[in-house]
Amino acid sequence: MSLTYDLDAASIAAPNDLEAFWMGFTANRAFKARPRMVSRAKDMHYYTPEGRPILDGSAGLWCTNAGHNRDSIVAAIQKQAAEMDFAPTFQFGHPLAFKAASRIAELAPGDLDHVFFCNSGSEAGDTALKIALAFHAVTGKGTRTRLIGRERGYHGVGFGGITVGGISPNRRFFGSLLPGADHLPHTYDREKQAFSKGEPDWGAERADALEGIVALHDAQTIAAVIVEPMAGSTGGLPAPKGYLKRLREICDKYGILLIFDEVITGFGRLGFPFAAERYGVVPDMITFAKGVTSGAVPMGGVIVRKHIYDTFMNGQEHVIELFHGYTYSGHPLACAASLATLDLYRDEALFERARAMEPTFADAVMSLKGKPGVLDIRTVGLVAAFDMAPSVEGPGKRGYQAMETAFHDEGLMFRATGDTIAVSPPLIINEAQIGELVEKIGRTIDAVM
Repeated sequence: MSLTYDLDAASIAAPNDLEAFWMGFTANRAFKARPRMVSRAKDMHYYTPEGRPILDGSAGLWCTNAGHNRDSIVAAIQKQAAEMDFAPTFQFGHPLAFKAASRIAELAPGDLDHVFFCNSGSEAGDTALKIALAFHAVTGKGTRTRLIGRERGYHGVGFGGITVGGISPNRRFFGSLLPGADHLPHTYDREKQAFSKGEPDWGAERADALEGIVALHDAQTIAAVIVEPMAGSTGGLPAPKGYLKRLREICDKYGILLIFDEVITGFGRLGFPFAAERYGVVPDMITFAKGVTSGAVPMGGVIVRKHIYDTFMNGQEHVIELFHGYTYSGHPLACAASLATLDLYRDEALFERARAMEPTFADAVMSLKGKPGVLDIRTVGLVAAFDMAPSVEGPGKRGYQAMETAFHDEGLMFRATGDTIAVSPPLIINEAQIGELVEKIGRTIDAVM
């Protein structure tokens, strides 16, 4: 007897047609009970399947910096899809990958002028850590295997990234992770930094904890330190004034590589191509993703300094220098999207626009200071974070209620991390939309307190 299977009938008969998709970093049962669904996007807005506009207060997932469905990016992707769908970058190449790498390297400070492509921030984090380990091995310093992250840091979900990451829920289910890692203390102290605009005055001294880690483990065992210039996923913690420069000085003192994770801060989020330029620090590597294509096609990468790249370019020319890579590294559609996105950033001066809008954005956000239950507000670039007092029902409930209320009642999307509202709108936001955004957040906070 032959068996037939009617997919449409099966879908209709299913008790919940949302069930098959196991969503990442999501309370699946709560979402599927009351979905927050979007089906279209343009510029500053998403739209629900019913056509209701949702103001995007989070640039998708910190990524749509140029706004949604920009015509030139869409056209570039469509043209490339019709011309060449895929080309390998293992032992072969295509022109767009080299063009995109050159454009990205031009934006980076100092001699950060070589780009290794991957497909996400998580892959970028793991790639940078592997390059650091390989660099020391190639230079005859194979004892340098220890990786240093930071409490409350986020570097993706690969085993390397969660090893150096410092957000407890991201780590606790996954065993011992990679051996030989340590963590700097985070830089946040509410008593000394509350309601700061931009980089807080206090906290640079927290970089000196690296001296203690060196004393504990010995510098000759330490390969790299990786930090975010602004810790985004943990709730928007800007680096204190002078902190990153102090880290650079200590790393130079002991021959430790310094990696900036700029997956969130890159491509204009803090008013510059990369936050490294804002802070006047040249790290040894920069990881990037998200804004490089304005979220249109997955893409990530690592920018490395010249001396790191050159160190690998020895030996016989036909021999592979670094045994690492991904099938979709430098994917043609991603490269086309990246080049179109970089053109938009340049032609519309979006990085400069973000820098100019920062004071207006900060003033508007700080107008919510004094609302009941708001413990702190932080701003830097076009990022804001609101810490709310926890609910008696437990940590994170208030944040979840705020996210749900904002979407369903206010037509607003933002990130909730614990009981913190994190806001990072597309760089095309205007003053009227900033006012609308802040008003909606204010009403949301009132509703959940």
